[in-house]
Amino acid sequence: MVLMSTLDTQTTELPEAADPTRVAPKDARELSRLFFEQLAVLEEGTPEYSYARNTLIEMNMSLVRYAAGRFRSRGPEEMEDIVQVGMIGLIKAIDRFELSREVEFTSFAIPYVVGEIKRFFRDTTWAVHVPRRLQEARVQLARATEELRSRLGRTPTVKELSELMSLPEDEVMEARLAANGYNSSSLDAAIGGSEDGESVLQDFIGVEDTDLELVEDFHSLAPLIADLDERDRQIIHMRFVEELTQAQIGERLGVSQMHVSRLLSRCLARLREGLLTTG
Repeated sequence: MVLMSTLDTQTTELPEAADPTRVAPKDARELSRLFFEQLAVLEEGTPEYSYARNTLIEMNMSLVRYAAGRFRSRGPEEMEDIVQVGMIGLIKAIDRFELSREVEFTSFAIPYVVGEIKRFFRDTTWAVHVPRRLQEARVQLARATEELRSRLGRTPTVKELSELMSLPEDEVMEARLAANGYNSSSLDAAIGGSEDGESVLQDFIGVEDTDLELVEDFHSLAPLIADLDERDRQIIHMRFVEELTQAQIGERLGVSQMHVSRLLSRCLARLREGLLTTG
């Protein structure tokens, strides 16, 4: 199909029977060169320039659909979004293409389209937002893990991954942890194969956090500790924060272990009584 044999800078609309979106890929390549030649001499912002640019976009939509085809496994609903994102890449390619590059526009545009789609996935498909460096490290980690698994016949260690990826071991471990944020499941998701047929995920992964029961006690304990004298607070801190033994506390205070034991027992009895009174 031939859209038009020549272009006139005064033309502002396509012939009525012509539809740029129906131009065959082979014809689109030839016609695109003619339109790019016009863009090079037309003044940006004029109707003629907009006409040529918009026609280029419509003629090359097949490039976007071709590039988006490799992501078809994501489903028809998401494919519509993928094509829309790919169109952004196509427009960027058109605005940056120059005939002097002596390269086919299709070869120039595809990386822009695919790059825009991949950027879309990178920025929007993570269930939990993580820094971009960790998103990129996850991809590198997956490739390195697969390579070493094939080579070694087993799951590689962090050290082996670190050497292959040229990253510190702590960054490899961080990338592993971040990878958990890519996918998520609803706590209300039904569990297949359950006997009652009504079990959900939250029935199996939730556990009671006994530390939560201590929160109220901590709040009640704070003012009681503040009322102790300096030495008693120091003893409490050394015993339960620094986790020193009574002998070590005695060495710091210059008293015997027995004396520390008596002081500690007195402090704890006072705090216990205070908790029972406030409770």
